[in-house]
Amino acid sequence: MSAAVVCPGSFDPVTCGHVDVFARAAARFDHVVVAVLENPQKQSTFSIEERMALIEAETAGIDNLEVTRFSGLLVDFCDERGVHVVCKGLRAVQDFEYEVQMAQMNRHIGGVETVFLPSSPEHAFVSSSLVKEVVRGGRSVDGLVSERVAEALRRRLG
Repeated sequence: MSAAVVCPGSFDPVTCGHVDVFARAAARFDHVVVAVLENPQKQSTFSIEERMALIEAETAGIDNLEVTRFSGLLVDFCDERGVHVVCKGLRAVQDFEYEVQMAQMNRHIGGVETVFLPSSPEHAFVSSSLVKEVVRGGRSVDGLVSERVAEALRRRLG
C-alpha cells in the first residue's frame, strides 16, 4: 500500500501558502489528495468547480497530486478513499489550537491521523480571507496568490 495523504480545505481561493503545503506534502508522500470542501451552508467567493480548477492550474507540475471535492465528515471521505493520514498547514498558534482539536476528533471517530506542516515564513500571515479583503481594498496581492488567482479575484470582487 502506498502512503497517501489528504490535504482538506475550502481553498477560497487557493493561496501561495496552500500550494507550498501541497508541494511539501507531495515530496513526502506517494500520493496527495487535495480535498476541496463543498459546504452548501457557506457562501463562497468561488464555486466548487472554480476552486478546483484554480488548484489544478496552480499544481499542474505536481505529478502525484489530485484534486477532488468532498462534503460531510472528513473521516468518511478518508475512509472511502482508504487514506488514513491528513496533512494540514499551520500558520500560527490560533491555527494550532483549532487544528489539534480537529485532529484529535478525527483520530477518535475515524482513526485518521493528522500531520502538521508549519507554514513557510513568507506565507505565515497569508489567509484566503485576508487576500480577499486586500483585493476588495484595491491593493496588490503579489506574492500571496498567483497572478491567475489574483485576476480571478479582481474579476469577482471588483
